[in-house]
Amino acid sequence: MNALETLRARGLLQDHTPELDAWLNGGPRTFYVGFDCTATSLHAGSLALIMCMAHLQRAGHSPIVLMGSGTTMIGDPTGKDEMRKMLSPADIATNKAALQAQLERYLDLSDGKGLVVDNGDWLLALNYVDFLRQVGRHVSVNQMLSRTSVKLRLEKGLSFLEFNYALFQAYDFLHLSREQDCLYQVGGADQWGNITAGVDLIRRVTGAEAHASTIPLVTTADGKKMGKSAAGAVWLDGAMTSPYDWYQYWINVDDRDVGRYLRIFSWLPLDEIIRLEALQGADVRRAKQVLAWEATRLCHGQEAADRAQAGARAAFGGGGSAAAMPQHTVVLPAEVIGVLVDSKLCTSRSDARRQIEGGAVRVNGAKVSDLGAALTADMLDSEGALVLQRGKKKKLRVVPT
Repeated sequence: MNALETLRARGLLQDHTPELDAWLNGGPRTFYVGFDCTATSLHAGSLALIMCMAHLQRAGHSPIVLMGSGTTMIGDPTGKDEMRKMLSPADIATNKAALQAQLERYLDLSDGKGLVVDNGDWLLALNYVDFLRQVGRHVSVNQMLSRTSVKLRLEKGLSFLEFNYALFQAYDFLHLSREQDCLYQVGGADQWGNITAGVDLIRRVTGAEAHASTIPLVTTADGKKMGKSAAGAVWLDGAMTSPYDWYQYWINVDDRDVGRYLRIFSWLPLDEIIRLEALQGADVRRAKQVLAWEATRLCHGQEAADRAQAGARAAFGGGGSAAAMPQHTVVLPAEVIGVLVDSKLCTSRSDARRQIEGGAVRVNGAKVSDLGAALTADMLDSEGALVLQRGKKKKLRVVPT
């Protein structure tokens, strides 16, 4: 399959400009994706876009990773019902360094195979009047106001600062077309309007034909945005979402999502994915285990995937080593409510009390009903540990210090 056929088969293609397929087949091309520096980690939803980039690179095309330290100072209003928090230049620099290191795990940016640029290098030096004369005269305010993302924000209030975001994103594309011969931008489906504004700007200013494509918004089978859990976002950074919790996120997805997620979040051949998604009933669990292991290997490496799988099997009765389970150390005796909160099995003491009163908390399989219950040394097993559980899917090994 060619590049676009691969993206389509993997569920990584939604909209694209006319003739993109023929243009890509005309030889190695340079494409770019922009990442604003709003946090120290990307999340599971971002990984779909990264995989799109990786497939294009494997097809012979050269990626440019655009770190948006300049556009982060403005804030993209797309998909937001209120203005983003303004970040300091120091915070943006910290986020940029962390995100760049993360992206380099998935893309080969060595020896000229890819490039990292920062739009702060050109946006922050712009003279605003010159910018408006060069770019603003080519952009229709009527078209900008007609975009769904702008309409939604106009109802609640859209700052002039944010209104400029689309202009700067379009200018990024123009700049890269001039400096790097980059005529192809990829982004999420919600970015289609901003991306095509850049396509149009390049045509108007230089006469060149530029291209664009987007990936669909990755949602769960019940229509919710993928990459959220009860604890919040599912981060690529192992310090923010542990490899074990990352594995558990994928093992617990809806049965209907398994085949689609295997296409997006693994390198498995399509014929193997088709075989796995055909499994029915209890056998779907096997496909989920493959998905969880492959997604964890993709994000954290094979050793972490093996350890997360062993921990999950130990926690839920499938063999494996108990030592691979998530662990929390305490000084015994210890109040159960306090340990639930300190270990993050519960979000607060009131949450812990609710879980106990609802019968969701167990120690070594025995239900805890006393709000004043404590963990004591006589609860330890032969290996000097005990298992604390909240609900059906949250377990950890408690080890005394």
